[in-house]
Amino acid sequence: MSPKVLTTIFVILIIIVGVAAFYAGTSMAPAKTVTQTVGAGGTVTTTITQTPTWTPPSTIKAAWVYVGPIGDFGWTYAHDVGRRVTQQLFKDWLQTTYVESVTADQLPSVIDNLVSQGYNVIFTTSFDFMENTIRAAQKYPNVIFFHCSGYMRAPNVGTYFADLYQAYYLNGLLAGALTKTGHIGYVAAIEIPEVVRHINAFAIGAQEVAQQLGKNITVHVIVIGGWVAPDKARQAVQTLFQTYNVDTFAFTEDTPTVIQTVQQLYASTGKQLYVFSHYSPGYTYGTDVVVSGQLVHWEVIYVDILAKIKAGIYTPYNLQNVDYWYLMNTGAVDAGAHIYPNGTIMYINPKFVDTLKSIMVTDKVTGMKMSVYDLFMERMRQFQEAPLLENIQEQANTHVYETVVGLKIPPAKPGVSEPATEWTWNVAPVFDPFTGPLTFWNISNPSQLINVPAGVRLGHDDLWSMQYYLYPVVHRVGAI
Repeated sequence: MSPKVLTTIFVILIIIVGVAAFYAGTSMAPAKTVTQTVGAGGTVTTTITQTPTWTPPSTIKAAWVYVGPIGDFGWTYAHDVGRRVTQQLFKDWLQTTYVESVTADQLPSVIDNLVSQGYNVIFTTSFDFMENTIRAAQKYPNVIFFHCSGYMRAPNVGTYFADLYQAYYLNGLLAGALTKTGHIGYVAAIEIPEVVRHINAFAIGAQEVAQQLGKNITVHVIVIGGWVAPDKARQAVQTLFQTYNVDTFAFTEDTPTVIQTVQQLYASTGKQLYVFSHYSPGYTYGTDVVVSGQLVHWEVIYVDILAKIKAGIYTPYNLQNVDYWYLMNTGAVDAGAHIYPNGTIMYINPKFVDTLKSIMVTDKVTGMKMSVYDLFMERMRQFQEAPLLENIQEQANTHVYETVVGLKIPPAKPGVSEPATEWTWNVAPVFDPFTGPLTFWNISNPSQLINVPAGVRLGHDDLWSMQYYLYPVVHRVGAI
């Protein structure tokens, strides 16, 4: 064989090896753009985008990083229940672990340790973890990250949230019916937009019913400055009860302390008090006082995310617009006081059902007279029946369509009538509590009022950044 032929074969082999190495590298590397300049006396520039491929591992190792202890019975407990359900369902290909009680400053070293152990999917479950999650994602571009409650994303960082404002509104309907004093107390952990919109939704529901019953409602808010702060939560309940004549309570704090304290006050004073549990079913902590509450099913989101990772739908290169905003229509959120062993929900404590069935109001949507119990059930049905909504709740760039109601379609042939053109197509539920007319006051400038005109519905971005309270219903007592 001639040297020329040998040289040619050698060159071809080098090219083959180079091409193979190139594609092997891009299969686990971020996309790159290459610019080539060709020509003499004039140039032609060609831009080639190398699209990476990614093969899901045979075993996905997923880790959860928690801001609190798994025994808090609130936020962290609910996330860990979701982890365990998902682990049990996908046990043939999924391994999971968790790290609890992590601060934002500790997060980078925790992630370093998890990656060193081979974890390729990491869920960071606190708003405070947002910026360090993004930094870790830049450091580990082939690891998939999902951050809960944040808004910063990257090719390998998606975001997710199961929001409770609809459930809080439902609870508010019951609170407005049951309160005898008109004074409702809210123990708030930290005044972030999530907590603020939940307080507002609760206040809107209470006001809707109370106005028809001739009650003046004030929601007194105490901010305790911590997610797991049982001593401060207990003190806040005592202050609200003794100083502000509060007989109905709601809260955002990740222990059963508020419920237990209200139950103790009921037992010691003989006065009927009411409380709504938060995140986990609280009925067993206060059977005499828990009316209902908000329930979250993080497993609905975790099963969806991990199934899509296993299927190769989500990769480390396409998450920049993945943003779950799950409401009651998805099954990720519910209202209720208790979950029975067979999985069914006690929506309202039986102790209060007959009373709520006896209190009559008018549904402002239909004009029909009904009991508060039936109004609660009707609103819950409306929130749950939104089949078009779920299709656009996973992408950041489609949130803008989530408030669409009353959509009409043109006929297939101009001038030819058909039934479908007479129907109304709704993306959002037909009712939403954040629909004007509403007036709010700015937390940072209480003299500034924000008016939402009649018929205008606040959307995802408005709710996500909410830093104003319902006027004049919400009274910010201060902080402990």
